[in-house]
Amino acid sequence: MKRQPQKPTASELEILHVLWSKGPSTVREVLEFLNEKKDMGYTGVLKLLQIMTAKGTVRRDETQRAHVYEACRPAEQTKRQLATDMLQRVFEGSASQLMMHALAGHRASAAEIDELHRILDAYRGDQDGKRK
Repeated sequence: MKRQPQKPTASELEILHVLWSKGPSTVREVLEFLNEKKDMGYTGVLKLLQIMTAKGTVRRDETQRAHVYEACRPAEQTKRQLATDMLQRVFEGSASQLMMHALAGHRASAAEIDELHRILDAYRGDQDGKRK
């Protein structure tokens, strides 16, 4: 059985967002991007990246003078894992409860609501195809 990667912490997720948006980056590049939002130190970011490397969340390219880090998994795969985990642990597997709480706590834009309708319509189509 394939082992699920460990879930990233909040700080690790911040770093992953940088790597997903910017692509492979050095510690300094990650630090500069993170410092636009909050003050962090070089050694703190380096330590997090070392931990993430050990966990298998990121990989390090050591062929250059400054090591370059990149996410091991695409953003969508990690987000899906986190959403599935939350769905099971918090909402006892109820997707409707998850969506109702998410929408109650956040005002969705018209575009987001349209996207949700599109996803639900596609899901219904898949379900209808399986029942035939």
